[in-house]
Amino acid sequence: MGVGTEVLIVDWPRVEATAPGDRERLLIDAAFGEVFSDDLFEHGWSWPSQPGEDWYGRYAFRNSMGSYKPHFWAGHCWDHVRDFVEPKVREALDRFNDALFWHGLEDTTGVGSGLPQRPCPWDADLLLWCPPDHVPVIAEWWRQAAPRLETVREPFTQHAAEPRGWIPDFASFADLLTDWGEVVREAERRGWGVVALRC
Repeated sequence: MGVGTEVLIVDWPRVEATAPGDRERLLIDAAFGEVFSDDLFEHGWSWPSQPGEDWYGRYAFRNSMGSYKPHFWAGHCWDHVRDFVEPKVREALDRFNDALFWHGLEDTTGVGSGLPQRPCPWDADLLLWCPPDHVPVIAEWWRQAAPRLETVREPFTQHAAEPRGWIPDFASFADLLTDWGEVVREAERRGWGVVALRC
């Protein structure tokens, strides 16, 4: 089936107040406890309702069925289209994509997020570890790119569309980016960080 992922925004001090050896279990319980749904077509936020559990939210991406593959393929498509995108949009999306799901873009393009690399001090199997001080920077890249996202449609259709893939067309690419934009904006609003668990 491949790699799955669950994306959470979390109150950082709440996680770090937990004993290091218990943090992974805390995050797994958050992702797969009260807020988890078996609905493969679920989309959007799930929030806990239990008292004292208001330290996290879970986000389900459109048409992903919990798989990491759409995120990987969106990055792969971006590699094919980025050279044909207007420079300001390309710069913002390079950084946004690299920070969230297409890590290592700098190795191939010379342009990455530029955010400082910090090893995750949590003993947890994470695909993404994004502390709260990174979130406003990433959200600002989204604010720069979002109004101009439609300019990517034509180059995407010409250079990256794959009708039988996880990201078959521009609409699915834009949906995935827009969902990530929602995640970072809500995390920014709350002063929280973002994590993606490997499942």
